[in-house]
Amino acid sequence: MMNPQKRQAFFAQLKEINPHPETELEYGSAFELLIAVLLSAQATDISVNKGTRELFKIANTPQALLDLGEAGVKPYIQHIGLFNAKGRHIQETCRLLIDLHGGEVPENREALEALPGVGRKTANVILNTAFGHPTMAVDTHIFRVANRTGLAPGKDVVEVEQQLLKRIPKEFLHDAHHWLILHGRYTCKARSPDCAQCIVEPLCSFKQKTGEGKIRGDIQPNS
Repeated sequence: MMNPQKRQAFFAQLKEINPHPETELEYGSAFELLIAVLLSAQATDISVNKGTRELFKIANTPQALLDLGEAGVKPYIQHIGLFNAKGRHIQETCRLLIDLHGGEVPENREALEALPGVGRKTANVILNTAFGHPTMAVDTHIFRVANRTGLAPGKDVVEVEQQLLKRIPKEFLHDAHHWLILHGRYTCKARSPDCAQCIVEPLCSFKQKTGEGKIRGDIQPNS
């Protein structure tokens, strides 16, 4: 497990190469981000952006998407996994945003998690990316990086989230979510971590690094 000095250096290195990390989902408002994140479950950001890039040109408010209806939304998202269920969630979410929140995305975890298809991870993404809260949305990339590197080991996503919030130095907490996702997506990959090109490799506790023996398989969260 990383000590405080290593954790400080770990995030300082990530910040040095990417001072202002951002989500790879394309959005122009909190509402657009919410819809994009709803669509991103079990899908790539590339596939989501392909759909929302065109969808948001004609409907990028709760009322506009509600007016479009499930049938109208479907052509833009049918290439995305689970598009039928996601289409229903989008319609139900738009209706609730209008009825309960004046058409605005609430800046409140409880209200966000009451929306169809919005769980803890999605709520954390919205709170962090749209509203600047220092939250930690633990996906498979972050779960893997936290466990593999020794940054914040945990048996499930909630434990890893809690450990990260405790262990990440405060000055890095706002952007840590994006740094860890990007690091897991492009460097600390599931089956073939690119340890030789990793800038934080000297700080990492992973024993079976590339070129140093058999690489351990992906670490998956229990929930």
